[in-house]
Amino acid sequence: MGHPYPIREIARQAGLSEATVDRVLNVRGGVRESTAREVRQAIADLDRQRTQVRLVGRTFMIDIVMQAPERFTTAVRAALEAELPALHPAVVRSRFHFRETGPQEELIRTLDRIARRGSQGVVLKAPDVPEVSAAVGRLAEAGIPVVTLVTDLPSTARLGYVGIDNRAAGATAAYLMGQWLGDRPGNVLTSLSSGFFRNEEEREMGFRSAMRARHPDRTLVEIAEGQGLDATQYDLVRAALERDPDIRAVYSIGGGNIATLRAFEDQGRECAVFVAHDLDGDNTRLLREQRLSAVLHHDLRQDLREACHLVMRAHGALPPAGPTLPSPIQVVTPYNMPAPP
Repeated sequence: MGHPYPIREIARQAGLSEATVDRVLNVRGGVRESTAREVRQAIADLDRQRTQVRLVGRTFMIDIVMQAPERFTTAVRAALEAELPALHPAVVRSRFHFRETGPQEELIRTLDRIARRGSQGVVLKAPDVPEVSAAVGRLAEAGIPVVTLVTDLPSTARLGYVGIDNRAAGATAAYLMGQWLGDRPGNVLTSLSSGFFRNEEEREMGFRSAMRARHPDRTLVEIAEGQGLDATQYDLVRAALERDPDIRAVYSIGGGNIATLRAFEDQGRECAVFVAHDLDGDNTRLLREQRLSAVLHHDLRQDLREACHLVMRAHGALPPAGPTLPSPIQVVTPYNMPAPP
């Protein structure tokens, strides 16, 4: 496991003791495979962030904790690491704790480990449930600022939220849906990954409210709890299509869009309008192929830059600033796709 980093540096990145890292690197045994993976991941993270490691300045170690499909966490990792050099002269290092799904207790254990171990800040995407709120409170009591990303936890002790105005995004999707469907008949499928994420709930509320006001005769059919994963999403969409032969359009709030389109194709059904969120790898390809009508996108790099600035301000490293404004919502079609970063 060749690398140019001191054991102390790897241990800090991995959140493990130097003795544990030494055992892994020297193959001394007595270490779980999951721990060895954490050490390998830490070295890989340091490789990507090595331009920051070499900078001289105040260092901030930030933990990124997210429950989301891999396609989205991959986009978040790339956006943050692209921003790191621009934060000079401060040195921002990041540890990633990503999970697609799993027991809620596992997420809570991750947050509590960070509270015990210490961190300069946590950037968090998590369900809005009491157990998560309590864990955020424990982080705050430990002096660790928490910034919520994409989906908010407003009743917690979090420091701030970065992301779009999700109700406005849902209303924007309703406006586009109404314009493009016009007078054609058909019901609209709304798809959430989970009802426990506040951002998805707010998008759905904004969409439903605007559709009710502008198109009161249009029926909305909701599915949820697919977790944005293709395997579960396919079954939910196919079942909805079998129940309702009038579904003609989709507002995808929570992802799993490849599976959604496959369910339409397998049923021999046309999806006349399809509005989705986020230019991740899947949606970028689908949009280029003109299988999506539009993607509601926001600049993740801007969001993560602002999250880092909030953490720095909490530690007195930047001067105070005004309230954080929501990120602009971009309506992206196949004809105005932004250039790759």
